[in-house]
Amino acid sequence: MSDILIVDDERDIRELVSDILKDEGYATRLAGNSDDCMAAINDEPPALMVLDIWLKDSRMDGIDILKVVKRDNPDVPVVIISGHGNIEIAVAAIKQGAYDFIEKPFNIDQLMVVIRRAMEASRLRSENNSLKRREVNSAEMIGTSGAFRTLVGQLEKVTKSNGRVMLSGPAGSGKEIAARYIHAHSNRASAPFVIVNCAGVESDRMEEVLFGRETLERGVEPGLLEEAHGGIIYFDEVADMPVGTQSKILRVLVDEQFQRVGGADTVRVDLRVISSTNKDLSAEIREKRFREELFHRLNVVPIAVPSLEERREDIPVLAEHFIAACNAAQGLPLRAISEEAVALMQTMVWPGNVRQLKNLVERVLILGDGSDPIEARELPSDEEAQTGDGRVVLSGTLATMPLREAREAFEREYLLTQINRFGGNISRTASFVGMERSALHRKLKSLGVVTSNKSGARIAYLDEAAEGEME
Repeated sequence: MSDILIVDDERDIRELVSDILKDEGYATRLAGNSDDCMAAINDEPPALMVLDIWLKDSRMDGIDILKVVKRDNPDVPVVIISGHGNIEIAVAAIKQGAYDFIEKPFNIDQLMVVIRRAMEASRLRSENNSLKRREVNSAEMIGTSGAFRTLVGQLEKVTKSNGRVMLSGPAGSGKEIAARYIHAHSNRASAPFVIVNCAGVESDRMEEVLFGRETLERGVEPGLLEEAHGGIIYFDEVADMPVGTQSKILRVLVDEQFQRVGGADTVRVDLRVISSTNKDLSAEIREKRFREELFHRLNVVPIAVPSLEERREDIPVLAEHFIAACNAAQGLPLRAISEEAVALMQTMVWPGNVRQLKNLVERVLILGDGSDPIEARELPSDEEAQTGDGRVVLSGTLATMPLREAREAFEREYLLTQINRFGGNISRTASFVGMERSALHRKLKSLGVVTSNKSGARIAYLDEAAEGEME
């Protein structure tokens, strides 16, 4: 895509324009009718087209050609020229996506100014798209825990294939980052990565957003499926897609083609599909809110993205990463984190997962009072709080229990939290809490705390059977 295609049924005009462009250093190709034009485009899309609107002895006129070019090669700028110019034709051409309209006989200097501007606009658009894709490619996955390593291992296995992937996990756990990771390491890395926010689009607009639309007033408006052509389309929270749209997406997955809303032309697309959900799709299918056929089409490779609770070991490195990111993007202080603050963060409840941790780090940096290490007192806590004189203020629940029950409840929650903080490593937990390993094992058994593997990591939880015996 490095030359200019000149399409005009008058040989003298197309050769004159070609000679002028060659003098300016441009390479050119010539076409005298619609068949030659389409053959040239199919052979290799040009960098720009100069297109006559009236073409004698042709199956298609300039407007028809313009529609096809903007449908199949939307990045190619088209300058329309015509000897029968009027306002209506100019408006129609611009609505169909033409860069500009010039009436014959045209001034050569005027034509060159328009061509240079169109080429510059095309170059800037290309660079912008490249920068966006590079930004996508720079999306990092941060962590060292067992659950994290298991996730990355699964993602690595699917990067080079074209298989559809379904990412499941709680909100804020990093499903979009996982999808971007697949894109960045795939053979489509230089192609678009387009996100469809299924929960954020009104149901009555979803089809226009996905498929685009054609109207007399605005011409062709491509949808997200066209924008993703050649790359990856990511259906974020796919369970929230309207049921009516689900059947049409299912057809796109089967046929790899569709029609825009209000249009009759068939648009072909080459896409890889990645989806995500924080819902139980089996339950959604039972409730008739999600099509079972679509689920099976999307769920070729299911991958579970662990919650932050399942990878508490990663909290320190994630927090440091977010501090560096806030410093680079907003100029916020580049602060270290004290051991006490790290310990508190690893014991906190994170219903919002990694997204909540990122927001907390940003808030602390904004409200902080300097470059000293972040201290535990700067972090919010809904659990037991410590007063200024070192006293512990009990939560309402503990304060209503007899001493023995309160002690057991505290020990159980404390040890559960510490074991999960250290990724299920009993030796590290014993060292931190100041107990012999054998004594810790006995204590855990008496409290009904057990551990098991989940998402590649060892997780501690309360054994329900043991809890029932204690009651």
